[in-house]
Amino acid sequence: MDLEEAKEFKERCTQCAAVSWGLTDEGKYYCTSCHNVTERSKEVVNTEAIPNTKIQAINRGLKRKQKLEKGWDWYVCEGFQHILCQQADALQTLGVGPELKNEVLHNFWKRYLQKSKQAYCKNPVYTTGRKTAVLEDNPSHSDCDSAPELLSDFSCPSFVESGAESQPDGHARKPFSIVKAPQSEMASICSGSLDGVEYSLRKEKGIVKMSMPRTLAFCYLSLLWQRETVTLSDLLRFVEEEYIPYIHAFQQFPEEMKLYGRDKGIFAIESWPNYEDIYKKVIEVATFLDLPRFPDITEDCYLHPNILCMKYLMEVNLPDEMRDLTCQVVKVTGIGEVGFLTFDPVAKKTETVKYDVQAVAVIIVVLKLLFLLDDNLEWSLSSIAEKYNEDNKEDKPWFDFRKWYQVMKKAIDEKKQKWEEARAKYIWKSEKPLYHSAIDKPVVHKRREMVVNLQKQFSALVDSTPAVEKKSPSSFQFNWTEEDSNRTCFHGHSLQGVLKKKGQSLMTKNSLYWLSTQKFCKSYCKHVTTYEESNFSLSYRFVLNLFSFLLRIKTSFLHEEVSLIEKRLFKKKYNNKTKKKSSKSRKVRKH
Repeated sequence: MDLEEAKEFKERCTQCAAVSWGLTDEGKYYCTSCHNVTERSKEVVNTEAIPNTKIQAINRGLKRKQKLEKGWDWYVCEGFQHILCQQADALQTLGVGPELKNEVLHNFWKRYLQKSKQAYCKNPVYTTGRKTAVLEDNPSHSDCDSAPELLSDFSCPSFVESGAESQPDGHARKPFSIVKAPQSEMASICSGSLDGVEYSLRKEKGIVKMSMPRTLAFCYLSLLWQRETVTLSDLLRFVEEEYIPYIHAFQQFPEEMKLYGRDKGIFAIESWPNYEDIYKKVIEVATFLDLPRFPDITEDCYLHPNILCMKYLMEVNLPDEMRDLTCQVVKVTGIGEVGFLTFDPVAKKTETVKYDVQAVAVIIVVLKLLFLLDDNLEWSLSSIAEKYNEDNKEDKPWFDFRKWYQVMKKAIDEKKQKWEEARAKYIWKSEKPLYHSAIDKPVVHKRREMVVNLQKQFSALVDSTPAVEKKSPSSFQFNWTEEDSNRTCFHGHSLQGVLKKKGQSLMTKNSLYWLSTQKFCKSYCKHVTTYEESNFSLSYRFVLNLFSFLLRIKTSFLHEEVSLIEKRLFKKKYNNKTKKKSSKSRKVRKH
């Protein structure tokens, strides 16, 4: 805008009748009094006669660029919305149906925005002095290519429409998208987002703040609603193997969404997701959203223990005949019933099912029923099986626990070593540099440039091995086949050595059983006591460690689940012990 160049324009303004004109960047005249822009523009006959024309054009271009360097105004919830969109796309690439993103996750996110009073309600939260118009439905911005629109338009299920405040302004069925808001002077100098500082300090009671781990909780809830063939442990493993964006997800933000300062603490993660932590957040988010009863988990569903047990039996190279025993344990304990398996946040059950952990716990209980796992019986039964297999090489081989232990120990040690090496080599620093404030930006970029140059120099000096092409992910971490001559496959082995016939039914030769724990809390919570390795046999510890690594969970977490299965399987033992304890306490009180 140049007042000197506009002096030659002497017409009066049509709105305020003033003669005071300036030039816009496009070369049009505007009134400096009322800011009315005319259709008239300055005509330049010969640019060569005006020596400063090029310089002025370059200067104006630099000014516009400086404005864009700050990016557009955006809010923290928009950042999480963009990450959820990335994660949903990644899951869809892995084979999950598109309805998970287009319907389920969309509705859960809208419900969260409504419950947290950020959008889709009568009185949305005001952030930094402005209404959060960023997340409101805005048709004029719905087709922006650079704006990461989360989901397409669809009809919301009935549970999203529920509630007194649900979509009062008639925008219920429109998609929501990030809007490129005009630059605001109120944007914090300590954060790239408008509300980064305020968001990090916010501690409102009853409101669940969005975080990176909670994005995975949203994804798992969506998978569970759709009853997809992905367990929580699978989801976290795909995150760890970088098939699902999580650690450096902010790198995919649009260039206009500048991220620095407090945003770094919100979106930059430097730790792997933990099963127990994400599991708690799943229940926390589902309760906060007040979600209704999820679709039933029936016998033909992947998450049913009968199917998951079969999957994990194949995974750890155990005989197929064990499936009948796992099904019996599931039936006797009642953990296969629809009412027990189906997730219902409204009911607020004390026991929420951990499907993959529960299935593995059933297999461990069956191994204890067959082999006792007391560092004695399993080895004597193995000697019998080994002798039978040597004498009867043409017959179906008996399952040898000792041989299985040797094969699995070698396989799990190799897998664990690769896993630990990959974790040790993982680069936590992102390719997109982060800085605490806009002032630090040049220094950070310079340091990053130096690091990249050094890495190139070292890679040129050292003969680096060519990068291996990334394989497509699988729910199986181990693959056992009969054709593999290097490793024994036990799937087709028989359990005759550990079973005996009694009438028309089969019984285990082992008539003993020791409970994983006999000490539950005296309080009403009935939690299991702390797991201490020294109190248990080596065989039991090996089996626990094997499955714990498979699911990437703590051994104590799995041990607790085993104890809960045993408590259901041996109800009489536990009831008798509790009665004896209560009678003893009464006698003590009398004395």
